[in-house]
Amino acid sequence: MDIYLPIAGQSVNALFIVVLGFLVGLLSGMFGVGGGFLTTPLLIFYGIPPTVAVASAATQITGASVSGAMVHMRRGGVDLKMAGVMIAGGLFGSVIGAVLFRLLQSSGQIDVVIGLLYVLILGWIGALMLLDSLKSLGFLKVEQPETPQQRRHRWVSSLPYRWRFHGSGLYISPVAPLALGFVAGTLTVFLGIGGGFILVPAMIYLLGMPARIVIGTSLVMILAVTAGTTMVHAITTRAVDVVLAALLLVGGVIGAQYGAVLTTRLKPDLLRLALAVIILLVGLRMFLGLFWRPDEIFSIEYL
Repeated sequence: MDIYLPIAGQSVNALFIVVLGFLVGLLSGMFGVGGGFLTTPLLIFYGIPPTVAVASAATQITGASVSGAMVHMRRGGVDLKMAGVMIAGGLFGSVIGAVLFRLLQSSGQIDVVIGLLYVLILGWIGALMLLDSLKSLGFLKVEQPETPQQRRHRWVSSLPYRWRFHGSGLYISPVAPLALGFVAGTLTVFLGIGGGFILVPAMIYLLGMPARIVIGTSLVMILAVTAGTTMVHAITTRAVDVVLAALLLVGGVIGAQYGAVLTTRLKPDLLRLALAVIILLVGLRMFLGLFWRPDEIFSIEYL
């Protein structure tokens, strides 16, 4: 069934959009990532204008994140104090990102910038996930697991004004999580992504947070920042397509519930490997789209 998108100015297959939202929600619940790094490129491939895809994907991430976050909160897997610090940084980053987004939109360069950023980010994410999955499956040598204290980066331990984060069992400066939130907030505005692919490994390897707390805390932060980002886009860029966002939300909320349950029942190493390959292929397609254009499939002749 086709449905018309008023802001995008075109008709789309409603079932396709809902299924896309479901798959992204599934990833959100399983890995604590917003999933927008796949939603936005796929929407662009489908023909949705990049600015509309970015703004509407951020709305979908909000719904998927709240669904997954509720499941993790019921299990005690959220450090609310840590999430609050990152949310503060993320909201500030979303404001700065919105200003830059509007400037690039006015100059007509926003589509190119979005494409370049996605090529870099998807290549980086895909490579990291591929290495991680190959290590988990035993194809690459794995070093001895480190404790949270050993994983924590030295510069994080040297920062002043330490706070005690009881949920994570950490005594560190809030400056580091504040900075992480800022980066995630800026990326959310520019790319329609929750930033979980940055937050999750950074929370583990930079802050030294326990893995059982990371996913839920990441989802709470993503929820708040994407909600704020959606409001910023609606006010400044006016690129949020409510119909498109609603279709994505329907699938995303359902998918996140299943994803959160699957984290306790499946060992997702093979799924992570498949996801890494998909991400790299999407990144390659984005790269080709920046520099290669197909010949016209039809021509008009005047008789």
